[in-house]
Amino acid sequence: MERGVRTQDWSLIATCTRGLEEVLRGELQALGHPDATSGRGMVRFRGGMEAVYSANLQLRTGMRVLREIEEGPAASRDELYELASSVAWEEVFSKGLTFAVESAGRGTAFPNSSFASLVVKDAIADRLRARWGVRPDVDRGSPGLVVHVHLARDRAGLALDSSGEPLSHRGYRPMGGPAPLSETLAAGILLLAGYDGSRPLVDPMAGTGTIAIEAALIATRTPPGGRRRFACERWPQHDFAVLQAVRERWSSAHRSAPSAVVAGDRDPKAIAATTRNAQAAGISTALVAVVREVRDLELPGEGAMIVSNPPYGERLGNPRELSTLYRELGDVLKRRGAGATAWLLVGNPALVKAVGLRASRRIVLFNGPIECRLLRYDLYQGERSKSPDERTVPR
Repeated sequence: MERGVRTQDWSLIATCTRGLEEVLRGELQALGHPDATSGRGMVRFRGGMEAVYSANLQLRTGMRVLREIEEGPAASRDELYELASSVAWEEVFSKGLTFAVESAGRGTAFPNSSFASLVVKDAIADRLRARWGVRPDVDRGSPGLVVHVHLARDRAGLALDSSGEPLSHRGYRPMGGPAPLSETLAAGILLLAGYDGSRPLVDPMAGTGTIAIEAALIATRTPPGGRRRFACERWPQHDFAVLQAVRERWSSAHRSAPSAVVAGDRDPKAIAATTRNAQAAGISTALVAVVREVRDLELPGEGAMIVSNPPYGERLGNPRELSTLYRELGDVLKRRGAGATAWLLVGNPALVKAVGLRASRRIVLFNGPIECRLLRYDLYQGERSKSPDERTVPR
């Protein structure tokens, strides 16, 4: 039986870095999807083209927005072929549109996911040739449409990628730097820290400025996807007027940053890159980039937040040498950070000890394959006052 795809009450999936699922769910709820539900590395929600546009434009922690097409048995090559053949791809494709198929997961009959991609590709091409008289072209380099296959034992799910380039590719950081933090993870760190632009923020080890730029985007309420295009603009259902209305609605919410955002780094080249990236992101007036040693940390205002991703030896620096840096960072936070709240993303437990401060909160996140901890440090003025319970505990 054929499955049509005309309805625009679609099942949609936004994917994310592990550890950011609840942050992403909160973003989708704020976009008008109160029934959004989170899973491992993803959040499900429903909607049509307007929801697809809004999610791609506005999500700060989402990596991709997928439109689920079909799900069913795939315990063999024939079952997967039948599943893919049953979809009304002629309602999804336009003539002349190239495509590619990507597979992920692991299936009982498909230990090699590339074989699953080949089966689905053949099913799509055969169906469209039977209806149009010509086979659509496959373009693995720059396809007009990407079909995702997710394998899970004896079943498979088929989905369309509405984003194209990952949503972490905001377009403001073409060079990146030697070991950049992804834009979506940087935004997730800020949202987990409760940052909304109302408090001053400084990153004393800014590198090429990703955390500070994402902070400025949040502070100014700038849509993170506002300067790029998306794969869904090539769908037959694409509605230019709706997309423009969505863009204008989010753009109208723009404001000046209510508090300072500062990016500091000891490397003049890194600060020059931060300045270029901020200009490319359209928020250069909301961010101050300064060449400054960590030991010269300056808080940009009362109640400031310190948010940083110091190197931890996996891709940059030697862990033994970095212990000195972390001890210096801990000392600086004690001496010059009083009254602030510090959030550090650290991927090496030994380096955490070198900071010499007790974290009040620990959150597990993944920077690519590296398991990290996002640590919160409350930097009190003088000696922290004890609660009544603490004062009555015998020593």
